[in-house]
Amino acid sequence: PLDNKEETAAAKWTQPCLEDLLSICDLECSLCIRMFFEPVTTPCGHTFCKECLERCLDHRPNCPLCKQSLREYLRAGSYSPTVLLQDIMLATFPAQLAERRELHRAEMAELSNLTKNIPIFVCTMSFPGIACPLHVFEPRYRLMIRRCQETGTRRFGMCIYENGKSFADYGCMLEIRQIELLADGRSLVDTIGRRRFRVLGRGHRDGYNTADIEYLEDKKVAGEELRELQCLHESTYRLAQRFCEHGDLASRHVLMQHGPLPEKEEDIQASADGPTWCWWLLSILPLDPSYQLNLFSTTSLRARLTQLQRILAALLQQPP
Repeated sequence: PLDNKEETAAAKWTQPCLEDLLSICDLECSLCIRMFFEPVTTPCGHTFCKECLERCLDHRPNCPLCKQSLREYLRAGSYSPTVLLQDIMLATFPAQLAERRELHRAEMAELSNLTKNIPIFVCTMSFPGIACPLHVFEPRYRLMIRRCQETGTRRFGMCIYENGKSFADYGCMLEIRQIELLADGRSLVDTIGRRRFRVLGRGHRDGYNTADIEYLEDKKVAGEELRELQCLHESTYRLAQRFCEHGDLASRHVLMQHGPLPEKEEDIQASADGPTWCWWLLSILPLDPSYQLNLFSTTSLRARLTQLQRILAALLQQPP
């Protein structure tokens, strides 16, 4: 029989410590070569950081290592964390895991800034207070939308393409209201316009455009100037009502798609972007995007109403 010393030695030999068996390299994601963060394991048995795997699946629905199809896995749309691996990392390398979490937190903080390096979707004209439905299928925009969700900002900039530049000098912040994820990773994203902005600088991040921006704000007026502005607002709104009632088949189709003319606001200077109905009208009128952009960028409500009045008068075939 073994004496006490030999028994202890045998126990030690049969129960090696996890720290002795593992090195930090065993807990690295093969895609980012960093310690796993939110590890997930595919049906084919390979483990990656959740974000790393999602980015690979944006491009093709196959395992990055063995190339096995992950279509069904992608269709399920949820990635359960590999709990045992998380427990092992916490038990063996708590300091390194805390460091990895802090690195992720810093990356999220950087992505949450809404004036510096904001993500830009280059696609269509969008307007404050107006819905902008999007079909997201490009890998770079799938990543961008996921990040907007993960940071909690749920916001990104929308700009139109402009010749000679990657995108126009003015755009609108969009807020994600709802996302419908499709089985192949594409998504239908329901957004609404929030604030107008001017682009101060352009950049890139992981394939999509970014911008440093400043928000636009209509100049406030008072006294006699405000009374004149209110009269102009009243008369332009009446023209807009006539235009909507005027309705041939094409404009009836527009109303079905975009809903009715929004109500007049009580205080026409309450919002930094002015009355929503102006933007609704601008979004449905048959105007060239460069002309729309010109009206969009003005910070004078008076100038915007004057232009809208001229356009409506011409469309209603009456002298302005």
